[in-house]
Amino acid sequence: MERTSTETYINAKPFLKWAGGKKQLLCEFDSRLPLHIRNGKSIENYVEPFVGGGAMFFFLKKHHRVKKSFLFDINRELIMAYKVVQNDCKALITELKEMEDIHLEKSEEARKENYYAVRKAYNLQMEDFDYENYGVEWVKRTAYLIFLNKTCFNGLFRQNRAGKFNVPFGRYRNPTICDEIGITEAARALKGTEIFCGDFTQSERCIEKGSFVYLDPPYRPLNSTSNFTEYSKGGFADPDQLKLANFFEEMDKRGAYLMLSNSDPKNEDPQDEFFDNLYRHYNIERVHAKRNINSDASRRGNINELIVRNYMH
Repeated sequence: MERTSTETYINAKPFLKWAGGKKQLLCEFDSRLPLHIRNGKSIENYVEPFVGGGAMFFFLKKHHRVKKSFLFDINRELIMAYKVVQNDCKALITELKEMEDIHLEKSEEARKENYYAVRKAYNLQMEDFDYENYGVEWVKRTAYLIFLNKTCFNGLFRQNRAGKFNVPFGRYRNPTICDEIGITEAARALKGTEIFCGDFTQSERCIEKGSFVYLDPPYRPLNSTSNFTEYSKGGFADPDQLKLANFFEEMDKRGAYLMLSNSDPKNEDPQDEFFDNLYRHYNIERVHAKRNINSDASRRGNINELIVRNYMH
């Protein structure tokens, strides 16, 4: 079923670079959507408990009619940015354009100084920032976040134990800091979407029979050099993975269509049955992907990732 002539095409994509982003796996996910969604190109109720960079959400909004959508993430900086893009994209673009103009006219050494000045201001602002009540200061902080994301090393979002952004400067010749078209399209995709700061369990209230739920938790580290689960200062360890598996089972009983992705521990240890045991009652598949985020460059390359579903078709 194609979009009707009254519907406007949305060409949205993530507005932040995000470690663990799923752009390279979208075709694999698309071919594994529930059959009625693939055939009808329509989703009644979509819930994403770990939105991250939002690659799956934006992909679905581009290719399907999503009637109701609910996005959750425990990272308050990320949720702040989504709400600003949703509600104040023009003001955000103005801020980013000014920051881009100032940054790009500088020499490389001056850009480095500018980066660390913005990072310091961003971290200092965190100490008494009001994350509960939306206000104009959210726009400036989101501009800081996007600036840092586009100019830092590898485009990582990483916090130390104190919750401070601690990624070093990245040496890019001509970074796009203000992607006006991308932010505008993201805002259009987010129109009417409900966005919440909270852990995955809080998404339960939005999940009903027939909902499509995509779960993309912080990945279980494949080895000691690939531990990039610290996207929020709380982390996500094996007990959290167990809690998530119980949540998956409860939402399965509710009648939701569930898809989950994670790293495959068998890449490192063929005997590691952690996820095979955890989701043994469900449909587990291994698909090829590239591992790009690793502090040891020699350990980047082709790997398998897991896709778990509670349905076959």
